Amino acid sequence: MPKPLVRILYVEDEPDIRAVAQMALEAVGGFIVTACASGSEALAAAPTAAADLLLLDVMMPGMDGPSTLKALRELAATAGTPVIFMTAKVQATEIAQYRALGAIDVIHKPFDPMALSAQIGAIWASIGD
Repeated sequence: MPKPLVRILYVEDEPDIRAVAQMALEAVGGFIVTACASGSEALAAAPTAAADLLLLDVMMPGMDGPSTLKALRELAATAGTPVIFMTAKVQATEIAQYRALGAIDVIHKPFDPMALSAQIGAIWASIGD
């Protein structure tokens, strides 16, 4: 069984999606969310966010999700932190690529805000299997 999931470092460039997901994760899931608008913001926040989980959008201007993950892996604070990608690009080959990068799972967009916390919780619970 993995340790309890408390803190999430969430990266999403679209302000509306970021606000809805953060609200849902905090209000419904009770998580502590550090929300970032870009990969570079995430890199700045990561050392102090103490994140249990990285939740990364795939398609972002500048640093995309995979590039952000690569950079986060080089920081001591997030070198081994589990990651879930969120994306509308969910072909089997794309999901396989995200898993090859180390993602524990991929959440499809658009997501259901009311179900997001439970979805993440179920993915988190499966890590220990």
